[in-house]
Amino acid sequence: MKEVVLITGAGGAIAKELSKKIENEYTVRFLTRKKKHDNEYEWDIKKGTIDESAFENISHIIHLAGANISEKRWTAERKKEIISSRTDSAKLILNTLKKKNIKLKSFISASGINIYGTKTTEKIFKEDDAKGNDFLSEVVILWEKAADHFYEENLTERVVKIRTAVVLSEHEGALAKMAVPIKFYIGSPLGSGKQYMPWIHIKDIISVYEYVLKNVNMKGAYNASSPQHTTNENFTKNTAEVLKKPLFMPNLPGFILKLIFGELAVVLLEGSRVSSQKIQGEGFQFQFPELKAALEDLLTTKKVN
Repeated sequence: MKEVVLITGAGGAIAKELSKKIENEYTVRFLTRKKKHDNEYEWDIKKGTIDESAFENISHIIHLAGANISEKRWTAERKKEIISSRTDSAKLILNTLKKKNIKLKSFISASGINIYGTKTTEKIFKEDDAKGNDFLSEVVILWEKAADHFYEENLTERVVKIRTAVVLSEHEGALAKMAVPIKFYIGSPLGSGKQYMPWIHIKDIISVYEYVLKNVNMKGAYNASSPQHTTNENFTKNTAEVLKKPLFMPNLPGFILKLIFGELAVVLLEGSRVSSQKIQGEGFQFQFPELKAALEDLLTTKKVN
């Protein structure tokens, strides 16, 4: 009998692609706001409601739910939503496990590399380095604490936290947004362009989740970022080369981005490198460790919408 994996964040690209990759070996279920398929179960985080039948015979939960940090300006209300979507959702799951007296084999949670602080430094951050003290690091710290509660309350045999870099996908996210102006000859590096931009191919982040799910001795936090480091300027130039488009425009000044995005602009203007040595030490191998090959795979085999 297949083990049951319950995935949150059903609408995201990672959840969709991950389910395709593991569905032959596991029974996959989703928690979603609006049920459309037989393997989907509804929940409402704000109302604190959840379809408890989703939890029957489950062994693993992969918690991917969370409001997009770069979708809207960071108003006070939006900041609350960004945190709540991660922590209150986990709390709702935790309380349901308690109620039903279920102990999982794994609780695997998405997390972010912003835990080290949204800043540009020459330091290459490892999993045991000090945490930051800005808004995004606060989000990730609370996110990971919510995940750790599952182990602390003896509701799972292990907790794994995947500190994810910028995910490169052909259809959504940073790459899709950056490719559009480059295609129309108005692309340019952002701010100084010297800020580092940790990244990971979508196929690799999906493989990370599959690898962690299957390797039961893995626990704790892992940086999920490709081993080749790049700056925003280098990323932009490589994207233009793959698209065979010239870059005419000067760097887009940081103050303009701050006017447009407010506090959110820090996501675009700052960034440090992170180390992927820990997860590689566990035996994980990146399919796309080099940026140029990753961009060629995403931008030349399929169209960016």
